[in-house]
Amino acid sequence: MDMNRNHLAIFRAVAEAGSVSGGAARLGITQPSASVQIAELEREVGTKLLDRVARGVVLTDAGRLLLGFAQRIGELEKQAAAALEEHKGLARGRLAIGASTTIGIYLLPELLGSFRRAHLAVALEVFIDNTSIVERRLEDETLDLALTEGPCVAATLAQEIFAQDRLLLIVPPGHKFAGRAHVTARQVAAEPLIMREPGSGTRVVMEQAFARAGLTLSPTMALSSSEAIKRAVMAGLGVAVISALTVQQETAQKSLAVLAVKDVNLARPLYALHRRGRSLSPAASAFMQLLRTGKK
Repeated sequence: MDMNRNHLAIFRAVAEAGSVSGGAARLGITQPSASVQIAELEREVGTKLLDRVARGVVLTDAGRLLLGFAQRIGELEKQAAAALEEHKGLARGRLAIGASTTIGIYLLPELLGSFRRAHLAVALEVFIDNTSIVERRLEDETLDLALTEGPCVAATLAQEIFAQDRLLLIVPPGHKFAGRAHVTARQVAAEPLIMREPGSGTRVVMEQAFARAGLTLSPTMALSSSEAIKRAVMAGLGVAVISALTVQQETAQKSLAVLAVKDVNLARPLYALHRRGRSLSPAASAFMQLLRTGKK
């Protein structure tokens, strides 16, 4: 049995007012219209719900039973409307955000701190992995937003630049390049090279930049985090090209020497991704606004 929700609301108003005229006035409709729709509801349920008396109406046993459900349905509708208003105003909500490794470790915590201070009631879920895996998680709708270092090629995802980064060469302090301001791409390619794993946005940007200079890179070692790469370089296992975001502390402490690679373009944009053609949740929209205004 399917009950018309409008009929149910009119029945509730009439039952609570004790008369058809009182229920109709509460809802802003005419008394004849209310009477017709109550009659239609009684046909729908196949039983009498109200008895007309001199001073109004009284509920039948079936009417009293249905009124309890109608009141609960009405209360649930109010709660749903209130929850949606809270959701729009970010008095509640959830944001699942993914980030590629460099962004997730060195940039995202500060962004999340700013977001949390503005929206305390929003539950945050964070996933950090390399760019290709984060993009897949966004495509399968596990995530609401993703921040990555490499441009996205998936047709199902839209991208927007939110910041700029650059890649730098790092060498141990005693290395022959230490103390120089820059080296050439060919000099870098000739060194034992430590790189990020395949699928990393940093690796993709680096390989593409060197390929444009006619150079193919053959790393001696691939590691899955910038921290591991820095430790390997400090240990004298090779040189590496990594994000400027990752070496601020080491530069200050002089535990690594940092150089520019002068004849390739190692500047790169950082991207915010979301599913194309899908509306952003209020929480995701608020986070995108945070990115666009550059607040951290």
